[in-house]
Amino acid sequence: MNPVRDNRTARTPVAARDDSQLVKQCLAGNEEAWSQLIDKYKALIYSIPVKYGLPPQEAADVFQATCMELLARLAELREPRALPKWLIQVAHHQCWSWKRQSQRTVSRDSDPDLPEPETPAVAHTLVQQTEEEQRLREAMAMLDSKCRRLVELLFLETPSRPYSEVARELGLAVGSIGSTRQKCIERLRQKMDELGFD
Repeated sequence: MNPVRDNRTARTPVAARDDSQLVKQCLAGNEEAWSQLIDKYKALIYSIPVKYGLPPQEAADVFQATCMELLARLAELREPRALPKWLIQVAHHQCWSWKRQSQRTVSRDSDPDLPEPETPAVAHTLVQQTEEEQRLREAMAMLDSKCRRLVELLFLETPSRPYSEVARELGLAVGSIGSTRQKCIERLRQKMDELGFD
């Protein structure tokens, strides 16, 4: 499918695409749907190894392993709405496997009599935080490009940019940034509500 020719695909942000629809198309062998599914959840998947402090190469390996697990087990997914939580769990498991493997190597090198490290249960707060971040990413993707960029510039960059720079980049008057920011935040809240953001 050519995204330039298909106006429906071009107008529908990836985050807004229904998981049930994407999963169904993936199972039917649609490669474009598979690309869209991975594109929708790539930030979510990659955020897990980053939270665990894995170096970039290991984080990329966890991302790849999680995607391979998704490909292998997608047909077993009973409820597509549970896909984000399932991906979080798989990525956490992959991270703990990497951590355990590296600890095992260190343990055996330093003291072969040390017991194998246990894999602790996934922290509920970390899972909840990751789910909330994914909902925020999805809500951001549903905003128009000017609002999305305004929120990124004011709230997601460190340090945040001064209003004069934001106004220059977005082609707005400096005095209108405050009211535009408020409107964009309201739209973002509305999108979060639509996505079931608690």
